[in-house]
Amino acid sequence: MSWTPQRLNQLGYLSRGRSRHRPRDASHLYDGPYPFIQTGDVKHAGLYINDYQQTYSEAGLEQSRLWPAGTLCITIAANIADTAILGVDACFPDSVIGFIPDEEKADARFVKYLFDATIQRRVQQFTQGAAQDNLSQEKLLSIEFVVPKVNEQKRIADILSAYDDLIENNRRRMALLEDAARQLYREWFVRLRFPGHEHTRITNGVPEGWSSGTIADFFDTTSGGTPSRSNPDFYTGEINWVKTQELNDDFIFETEEKITDDALARSSTKLFPANTLLVSIYGGTNIGRTGVLAKPAATNQACCALFPRDSRTHFIFGALYFRDQREHLIALAQGAAQTNISQQVIRALPMRVATPSLMLAFTESILPAFEQMKTLKRQNQKLRAARDLLLPRLMSGEIAL
Repeated sequence: MSWTPQRLNQLGYLSRGRSRHRPRDASHLYDGPYPFIQTGDVKHAGLYINDYQQTYSEAGLEQSRLWPAGTLCITIAANIADTAILGVDACFPDSVIGFIPDEEKADARFVKYLFDATIQRRVQQFTQGAAQDNLSQEKLLSIEFVVPKVNEQKRIADILSAYDDLIENNRRRMALLEDAARQLYREWFVRLRFPGHEHTRITNGVPEGWSSGTIADFFDTTSGGTPSRSNPDFYTGEINWVKTQELNDDFIFETEEKITDDALARSSTKLFPANTLLVSIYGGTNIGRTGVLAKPAATNQACCALFPRDSRTHFIFGALYFRDQREHLIALAQGAAQTNISQQVIRALPMRVATPSLMLAFTESILPAFEQMKTLKRQNQKLRAARDLLLPRLMSGEIAL
């Protein structure tokens, strides 16, 4: 086995993305046919980037550049050294570096996994203490690492990408299940085309037998808190502690940070039971995102926890309600000084709740989909753990192929 020292520019072509127009938020640049990948899209992608939040128009493309599918994206600002491969032709700004491998020297998947295993930590050392936490292309090119011949790179990447392919398939299945659940929710509770609607009198938008009120009439709410950062021992425990960036409209099994019993006792954070519904009330466009605790956990103050107080309501109904309300909540936050909303705003949101029999029928229809989503999320966690166990051993050459 022969692994040799290389730099990125010895394995292919790389250059920064392009976004030349000022101001960058000019409206005529956006909402066209060309995907525009930003650092957050790279961070939240799996192996490939197929989802994105923004697109460029013809004017946007003219001041940028279209990179081909298969390009490895490397973030050099905001979240440093995150990587993912373009699944579609796309543009990206100068906060992202594009790497196109020489097919005779490198495999883009291998280089991505190399970043995950070793380079990301080395790159972050360059930026620690920097005012903007940015990484230059020059610093990136100064890193030397050892790689095998391209055929062995492909064999290693095939093993690791098999895990990522399964993870992506599960993610797509979860997205389809969620979409089906949201469509049923909108059909019954927004469009009011529920079973038996043809024979139900509707007065002022409220079907006969339904209850009309606010969130506070059907859910109790509270929030958590943040243990003092001045005591690092608080963050050495086993209790899951949820932050808003971990609310991604699915079940929460594990969290990035975990706290101790002492931290729980000596702060305003609270331990919530499994199946608690969480809604983000801070964070701009993250406002309104939801999560459901798969097991007991504490939260920070930016998470609003909801508990059904009416026997007809259920965390699933609440989760689908807030997903339907997200754009409204973001609009409310954008009109506030801090781009946040309060528990009072949540509690005042209008809500209609159907008859007990219809609510039970809805829950029984949707619950299997949510249970399947929970199972798929758990499978993905196990797949990531298995991949991450193999990753450093394959990328160091410890396991010979």
